[in-house]
Amino acid sequence: MKKLDNFSNCLKILKTADFEMANNNDIYRTGVIGQFNITFELAWKALQAVLRAHGAEGSETGSPREILQLGYKVGFINDESVWITMLKKRNTTIHIYDEEEIDEMLLLIRDSFIPAFAVLEETLKEKMKGIDDQE
Repeated sequence: MKKLDNFSNCLKILKTADFEMANNNDIYRTGVIGQFNITFELAWKALQAVLRAHGAEGSETGSPREILQLGYKVGFINDESVWITMLKKRNTTIHIYDEEEIDEMLLLIRDSFIPAFAVLEETLKEKMKGIDDQE
C-alpha cells in the first residue's frame, strides 16, 4: 500500500535524526521538526487508508483528529493521548520561535513521537497482511 510505504520511508528518515546535532545546529533542529510534520501527515493518512481497507465505518472522510480517534476506537492506536499531543504540536510547530519550546518539541519527537510512529507502523503492516494476501 503506497500510503503505508510513504509513511514507513519518512519514519525511517526521522529515526536517523541526530538529536545531539540538533542541540547545536538551528537548521538541523528545524529539519527534524519539519520531518516530524511530514511523518505525522503521512501517518494519519496511512492510518486512514488501512482503516478504509478494513471497512471501518467513518474512515472515508475525516480530519486528522477524527481519524486518530477512530484508530483508537478500533484498536489500531494504543495511546490516544500521545497522538492527540502530536496533533496539537503539529498544529503549533509553525509558530515556535522560543528556544525552550523547540527543545521541548525535539525531546517529544525523540522520546514519545518516534516510538508511537514505530508502533503504528508495525500495527498497520500487521493489519495489512490479511488484506494484501486477498488482493
